[in-house]
Amino acid sequence: MPRIFSGIQPTGNLHLGNYLGAIRNWVALQADYECIFCIVDLHALTLPQEPEELRSATREVTAAYIASGIDPERCIIFNQSMVPAHTQLAWLFGCLTPLGWLNRMTQFKDKAGKDRDNAGLGLYSYPVLMAADILLYRATHVPVGEDQKQHVELARDIAGAFNRRYNTDFFPLPEPQIFGAATRVMSLRDGTKKMSKSDESDYSRINMTDDADTIALKIRRAKTDPQPLPHSVKEAEMRPEAANLLGIYAALTDETMETVVAHFAGKNFSDFKAALAERASATLGRIGGEMNRMMADPGYIDGVLRHGAERAQAIAEPHLKLVFDMTGLLRL
Repeated sequence: MPRIFSGIQPTGNLHLGNYLGAIRNWVALQADYECIFCIVDLHALTLPQEPEELRSATREVTAAYIASGIDPERCIIFNQSMVPAHTQLAWLFGCLTPLGWLNRMTQFKDKAGKDRDNAGLGLYSYPVLMAADILLYRATHVPVGEDQKQHVELARDIAGAFNRRYNTDFFPLPEPQIFGAATRVMSLRDGTKKMSKSDESDYSRINMTDDADTIALKIRRAKTDPQPLPHSVKEAEMRPEAANLLGIYAALTDETMETVVAHFAGKNFSDFKAALAERASATLGRIGGEMNRMMADPGYIDGVLRHGAERAQAIAEPHLKLVFDMTGLLRL
């Protein structure tokens, strides 16, 4: 069975974009893949974190996975820092990765901005650790958003470099899986910007822990334009706020954008928002309630993570031992 590896940073405020763009799609993969879903807490340290908040956010992401339908018995769920082999393999890969490859990574340029000389090494070498995350388990497929596709391509390059250096085919070349519908959910306050947990306005996003009343309120306050709803997808594409809300409805109902646009064409936004709020509340209200129930029992979540880390370690350690043997490192 092909193996999936993917993860989310535990930086708090998981939102509708995380659910529709990633987690919901992961739930559907369980039947056809061996799935490893990580909470990548080491990646979160590329930016300053409050220790207690990081621990709480790690448990929140775990709860989100399970509440959304990821089965912790069928899949492996764990936090990255529990398996030291991730950082060990990352060092070996760092010794193989040319600076030129990392200099092409657009996310570092975006996040470091003009203050690049003061950015941390972890932010710069983030893609090497991501490659180690994937290849440590010899994963064959990686579900990612468009913004992470370049990092999976680097993982393929690093796998190829290792295989050539040591005359082996040990590491597979993982394939990025880009899901189509609603992978980019936009801000409720600005349809040209991606929905983000770092946005100062809580009304810009629907959090996965929001209750039904809060979800309905945020949708009612979502920015729109003064015209009735568009009559075609082409027209919607020229109206970012309308396209965003229609796309969210399509994703929540598993309908095509064309079907949704045809159904609501020419109607007022107030009527459409009421229908959207009902759909969103039915889905996320249930998930949020289950998340809050689990987060009130941290012992249960910690048990899931501990069990997942043991299963992950059982896969990772034999792979790392073989890598050490190939590279000439002595392990007695």
